[in-house]
Amino acid sequence: MTEQTFSPDRARSLRKFEDPDLTAKGETRAQVALAGLKTLWFNTGTLCNIACTHCYIESTPQNDRLVYLTTDEIRPYFEEIERDRLPVTEIAFTGGEPFMNPQMIDMAEVALARGFEVLILTNAMRPMMRPRVRDGLARLNAAYPGKMTLRISLDHFRRDLHDEERGDGTYDVTLAGMRWLRDAGIPMAVAGRTLWGDTDAESRAGYAALFKAERFDIDAADPGQTVLFPEMDEQADVPEITTACWGILGKRPEDVMCASSRMVVKRKGAAHPVVLSCTLLAYDTAFEMGRTLRDAARPVKLNHPHCAKFCVLGGASCSA
Repeated sequence: MTEQTFSPDRARSLRKFEDPDLTAKGETRAQVALAGLKTLWFNTGTLCNIACTHCYIESTPQNDRLVYLTTDEIRPYFEEIERDRLPVTEIAFTGGEPFMNPQMIDMAEVALARGFEVLILTNAMRPMMRPRVRDGLARLNAAYPGKMTLRISLDHFRRDLHDEERGDGTYDVTLAGMRWLRDAGIPMAVAGRTLWGDTDAESRAGYAALFKAERFDIDAADPGQTVLFPEMDEQADVPEITTACWGILGKRPEDVMCASSRMVVKRKGAAHPVVLSCTLLAYDTAFEMGRTLRDAARPVKLNHPHCAKFCVLGGASCSA
């Protein structure tokens, strides 16, 4: 990566995360090249059946800034993957609550039929538990055994803390959905949060006890099956990532999420979907990379607090 030179006056005038190439201290900002597209995300729409206290993407029953994707809109991306022989192995769906999208089962089926692993992020609440959706999930699981996983948002293994984040009674409703998935034999993973200061070991021990009591076939010790996400506060003071940080931190650019994933969204009022660099930056047009996967193959400049706290310093990944 070539170092760039900038005038001292320009460096002194910058604020953190303001310039895509230069940090506020005048150092060259780190960027991440696309090492190989492994996971393609689709945001099915930002509408959700609940409103969490700390939602990464501000999903609520009223937020339709990202509208529902359709099966016809995602097909061209599968065709592009096949045409360009891209190394995609996983198709992942997020929201909002994906099962509010009326075409969620159809979109998952199209991905499975093309041979991809499918990951669906859900709160396992009422949208997933509608009879039509449950019938569709059971049908897909029978037709493509072991190829589809539902990652359940269970913010904490304790009822009171989960409900503190998601609303009174949500823990019990989510557990009921997880029990249905367990009995239907549909593979599950869990996404938890680290808002309450538990250590990683404490969190995993708590989830392990819950999974054992509920007979959930989820490994609490496996970061791919029990993902613990850090708190995301855009107002927090986090360090900028420079080109020197990789060696200082002992990390590699290719291990950061945007080295192997992209996300497709459709903005309200837009004529067509676009590709973004990251699942967490859905509203920031600076991270919009074009309409096609080929357009989105260029490097990503780590010019957002989430890049530092979530991906580089937190080491978290949305993918399996």
